[in-house]
Amino acid sequence: MKILLRTRLRIRRSTFDVGRSTFVLLCLFVAHASARINVTTLPGRDSTQLTIYNSVDLTMVRETRKLTFRKGVNRLEFSWANTLIDPTSVEFRAVTQPDKVEVLDASFPPRVTNTLEWRIASEVAGEIEVEIRYFTSGISWSADYVAEAAKNEKMMALAGFVRVNNNSGEDYENAQIRLIVGSVRLVEEIQQLARQLQEQEHAALDKLDRSGIRNERTRVTGMELKEMRKAGEKAEEFAKKREVVKESLSEYFLYTVEGRDTISTGWSKRLPSFAAASVPVTSYYKFEKERWGDRVVRFYKFKNDKPGHLGNEPLPDGNVKAFRFATDDKLYAFIGRTNVKYIPVNEEVEMELGNDLEVRVEPKLMSWEKADLRFNKDGNIDGWTTKESWQIEVQNSKEIDATLDIRRNFPGDWTLATGEKFEKVDASKVKFVIPLKAHEKKVLTYELTTRLGTNATK
Repeated sequence: MKILLRTRLRIRRSTFDVGRSTFVLLCLFVAHASARINVTTLPGRDSTQLTIYNSVDLTMVRETRKLTFRKGVNRLEFSWANTLIDPTSVEFRAVTQPDKVEVLDASFPPRVTNTLEWRIASEVAGEIEVEIRYFTSGISWSADYVAEAAKNEKMMALAGFVRVNNNSGEDYENAQIRLIVGSVRLVEEIQQLARQLQEQEHAALDKLDRSGIRNERTRVTGMELKEMRKAGEKAEEFAKKREVVKESLSEYFLYTVEGRDTISTGWSKRLPSFAAASVPVTSYYKFEKERWGDRVVRFYKFKNDKPGHLGNEPLPDGNVKAFRFATDDKLYAFIGRTNVKYIPVNEEVEMELGNDLEVRVEPKLMSWEKADLRFNKDGNIDGWTTKESWQIEVQNSKEIDATLDIRRNFPGDWTLATGEKFEKVDASKVKFVIPLKAHEKKVLTYELTTRLGTNATK
């Protein structure tokens, strides 16, 4: 029977009980190519849950199994060889009859590396469902999106996907995937606690090795076990919250990917996360020479809200590939790709999709003169005014209407005269919004007066 962890689990009876009956034995043999288990009384994992915190390379793993206990003291051995499991975070608890099963202590056996043993007292004999929880590194996730715009670019379908990469050394079969979207300060504290406990463990083992008396188990007491559990308890408490939580400058959200899947070590898997149809989208084009040179750049804009058939959760950082149905029979055209940052609920996002050759903007300086010269007492010019006449030709060669956002930057003390409607973005920038029909061409003009030196308004 295949099992998900490349770990060794063994339950055995106390030495003082072995003579009266046979002991219960489970070994999970570690193989280079695959992880398989030779089971005497224990099946493989019943369930696995991975909660992946990308910001700190940390994943909380929760697995459940059914173990056969005898009444009295039982021993459970856990090995993490060839994995990135943090041994200081490993926690055991009984799910069924928790008041009848108690962890007495945890030991690190002598001359056995990467192995932990629990002594577990059970007041009952029989099958008990247990949970083993720990943190591991080497598992990460990334998001990507596919946008499919209608021919008129008024609506789009938006689908989200999650790619999980597993380099932890463990195979996780039939796992539920949960993602932490955003940067979480809480997890940084968990990781720091786990690191401190691991350093303490290594220091204790090194001390015993140097003294030559490492013939006893290095034992973690019940009090120390409670400290080790704090990390898992904090994460579990947080994991129960499904709403967006704001802490300091960070935002984070627990996102559960529907269904279950097998995430093998050394592999990555792309999982669907959501699909939204009929999302309202605004298509427009921008021209700003200082940012993009002579290129016209296409943008799509939408809002992560309920009216937009989204808004159930924040959308994580990810790569977007945008397409458009160019014909009535659904011929696909690739529009462009971009990256989007974390998008909270009810926030609008603008996607820059690259250069578009079918919309043209061509500014031309028609005339320039310097006037209103002022001289200082030494006869040098210390004030002057420039006057410029500009013509901007714009053309839409598309089969659909287009909206152009043209931005012009004017440093200094300036005045603009034009018959076109414009908006002052800030002290040095204006914006012209030009609607264009399919195959339409327009020309707009303006005159710019700039006062420099002592001519500038104080």
